[in-house]
Amino acid sequence: MTALQDRTVVLIGGGAGIGLEVARRVVAAGGSVVLGGRTAATLDAAVAELGSAATRRVVDTASPESVAAFFAGVPRVDHVFTTAATYRVGSLRELSETDAASPFESKFWGQYRVVRHALPVLATDGSVVLMAGAASVRPPGPASAYVACNAAIEGLGRGLATELAPIRVNVVSPGTIDGHLWSQRPDDVREAAFAQYRRDTLLHRVGTEAEVADAVLYLFTSGYTTGSVLYPDGGYALR
Repeated sequence: MTALQDRTVVLIGGGAGIGLEVARRVVAAGGSVVLGGRTAATLDAAVAELGSAATRRVVDTASPESVAAFFAGVPRVDHVFTTAATYRVGSLRELSETDAASPFESKFWGQYRVVRHALPVLATDGSVVLMAGAASVRPPGPASAYVACNAAIEGLGRGLATELAPIRVNVVSPGTIDGHLWSQRPDDVREAAFAQYRRDTLLHRVGTEAEVADAVLYLFTSGYTTGSVLYPDGGYALR
């Protein structure tokens, strides 16, 4: 991880969950992090944990103006990773068109905006890691728009890798992860989802935020990897 020494990593959604786990690893490797998110108190708690190598800026990826202002205050970026997104998941029959569009509006366009506004300060030997999900290749149930959004993000990664070279662009597509996101859901919903995932994946367990963070750090530091999609999913996509 010496490749992260003295490097600056922007982590939008870095105040909690996978983003915070990535931040811990970057700081331990001698880099600095700029954390972004909508909730100042969450960001402040993360900065207090990480120490002087961390700073924070409030940002809402739904707003192009907010994203532009965020990067206007960051002089140089070496790597970017965005986990911030809020959306609804459900079936074609159940969701309104607005709710069905929410993964695209938040997860797809939110990341698109981040890359667009990071580009003027992004180092030419740096990288972007986009966040999709293993549902892109193996739909877990009736959630067609969500599945399509994750597939679109993987396509965006390949397109941006071509367009932005030599800046590297890759995608991480995790499976079901026992962490911050699922901890906010009702116990019965979480346990049912975890039980199904254990049945459906080769390793018969859900993943951890640390395992996804390891994949992201690999994509930050592997200088000959671009346009790739990495699936830390326990073999879910292969079943």
